[in-house]
Order: sequence, then structure tokens, then C-alpha cells
Amino acid sequence: MLESLPHLTAVLNGCCATLLFFGWRAQRAQRLDRHRALMSSAFLCSVLFLIVYLTRVSLLGTHRYEGEGVDRLLYLVLLFTHMILAAVVPVLALRTLYLALKQRIDDHRRWARVTFPIWMYVSVSGVTVYWMLHHL
Repeated sequence: MLESLPHLTAVLNGCCATLLFFGWRAQRAQRLDRHRALMSSAFLCSVLFLIVYLTRVSLLGTHRYEGEGVDRLLYLVLLFTHMILAAVVPVLALRTLYLALKQRIDDHRRWARVTFPIWMYVSVSGVTVYWMLHHL
């Protein structure tokens, strides 16, 4: 059971990225109810990811990347940028969600222009980090 936790975090990250993308598309198509549902689901996926990730790290510790040379350098750059931006995403996502819930749509849009690409990068890079750790 515990061995499946890294896979679950990757699935949750992948689901989050997918929901974010389709939520962005729904907003562009002015399908605001769909946008709201998809972005709320992406937020829920991120919350579940965080719970599973923290559980996994507390129970199993971290996993060491075995690659060498340029592969290791690329992995470390990806991991570093992922970790720094992942620390910011909860604040950005909460603020963006709060503004939407308060119907402060102009402010919500301004924050979302920053939040969306960072959140998307973190979700996709999380899956990439998992893949490099467990499948290379």
C-alpha cells in the first residue's frame, strides 16, 4: 500500500494539470460554470496531493535520483524550480480562489494570470520529477 503513494501523487498532479487546462479552456470559451467546477476540482486535487505527499514523505522519506552527469543536472534544476514554485502555489491558489468567491473578478483575473502558469508548471513538473525518479 505505502509503495503506491508516489504513484498516487503523480496521478493527482496529472489530474490537477488536466483540470487546470480544461478550466482555462472553459474560461476562454466563456463557460464560467464549467470553469468554476474545473478549477475547484483542480484545487481539490492539489489539496489531496499535498495530504498524500506529506504522508508519503513522513512514512517513507524521500527518494534519491540515481542518474549522473547531465541527466542529474537537469533533474536537479527541474526539482529546484518545482520545489520553489510549489511553495508559492498554495498562497497564489488560495488568493485567486478567494477573489473569485468574493466576486472580485478583475482582481481574480489579475491573480489568475500569474497563478495559472505557475500552478500548471508545478503540476506538470511534479509528474516529470516522479517519472525521472521512478522510471529512468
